[in-house]
Amino acid sequence: MGSIVQAPTLATQAMPFKVLVVGGSYGGLSAALNLQDLCSGLAPRCGPKPVEGAPVIETPQFNVDITIVDERDGFYHLIGSPLALADEDYAAKSWVRYEDVPAVSQSQHIRVLHGSVKSVDQTSKTATYLPHGLVSSPENTSTLSYDFLVAAAGLRRVWPVVPQSLRRKQFLFEAGDHIRAATTARHGVVVVGGGAVGIEMAAELKLVQPQLKVTLVHSRDKLLSSEPLPDEVKDKSLELLLEAGVGVRMSTRLDKTEEVVDEQGKKAVRVWFTDGESILADQVSLAVSRSVPSTAFLGVKETGVLDEEGYVKIQSSLAFPAETPNWSDHFAIGDLVKWSGIKRCGGAMHMGFFAGNNIHQRMIEIASGKEPAFLKLDEIPPMIGLAVGKKAVSYWPATGVSAGEDVSQAFFGDDLGFTICWNHLGLGNRQKL
Repeated sequence: MGSIVQAPTLATQAMPFKVLVVGGSYGGLSAALNLQDLCSGLAPRCGPKPVEGAPVIETPQFNVDITIVDERDGFYHLIGSPLALADEDYAAKSWVRYEDVPAVSQSQHIRVLHGSVKSVDQTSKTATYLPHGLVSSPENTSTLSYDFLVAAAGLRRVWPVVPQSLRRKQFLFEAGDHIRAATTARHGVVVVGGGAVGIEMAAELKLVQPQLKVTLVHSRDKLLSSEPLPDEVKDKSLELLLEAGVGVRMSTRLDKTEEVVDEQGKKAVRVWFTDGESILADQVSLAVSRSVPSTAFLGVKETGVLDEEGYVKIQSSLAFPAETPNWSDHFAIGDLVKWSGIKRCGGAMHMGFFAGNNIHQRMIEIASGKEPAFLKLDEIPPMIGLAVGKKAVSYWPATGVSAGEDVSQAFFGDDLGFTICWNHLGLGNRQKL
């Protein structure tokens, strides 16, 4: 082990720094936990691993109170949704209440509020908070003051792309009903939409229930048609999907669905396409809706924070635009930011680490006057890791296209990435002091 380089002496804090994190998924948890590490004199858990034998540089320590506001009552493994909605045992694993997440529940510096932030005032550094289950009204809301804010609320996605439940118990009922309906489907299940979600949804359903007829319908002649990826990735995805036993109808657009009675006198769904053809199914899952940034709490576009679609405009430091009030103390990360690259959980966790570091640098600047050494986000090229049944396809600009069971193991392990993300964020470890 290397020698220890002592941290610089800083002015004594009269009060702890207050940090408000809006959203507790991959990015929000990463920001909170990496910031906590840095403020405790520890190496940030999502940062580069220390070189063996190199000096261990202690970071300046600060007293910090971190509040995470999340609409869900726990950590939900979002990228595991296709499997969670196909397998009840996995569904139970994919959602962990915050009280059962050691890194959060045993922390001295982090608390989680189950509810939503309704508005933010950048000038006064205050936010309006509404607890879960209460009607929005002045008597039900409260004011949260903060020194730093991290917007990490992600995107609003519809069912069945993600569950709509906000409590784990409700989610298990929701997922269970969906799974049982698919299990008893005599005519099969139709998944509409050949993006990443639709591909994984169809493939996981077929993997878990191989006896089930699963058909993917896509309106274009290539899968992943909305993503800026090479055709080789799209063609390989189709190849793996067919290999997994999923039926695929390309260049086919959904027209309508209607409830019918089949030859056995039981209810079914007739799925009609715009070319006049139709198929019979028992369940239709739409994976084509457009996701919307969860940024209403930041105000209207005229504030200068949001673009025309509601995404947060950020600088490379992840700070808000420089023309907005107190911009250097407001950060945004994850799916809700306007930045290059395909939305990925890995990107959100990486941004969370950067935001945690840069907030810590601002604390140093406030305490000592030292100019902050911000981590800057580079442009992110298109890249993807896509689970397709027992195999996966990946694309990285530097390495090109790869596919196979080894790729699936490297990117997703045995549980569609749950353990990989859990361990990367250190969610099973209490804070080391």
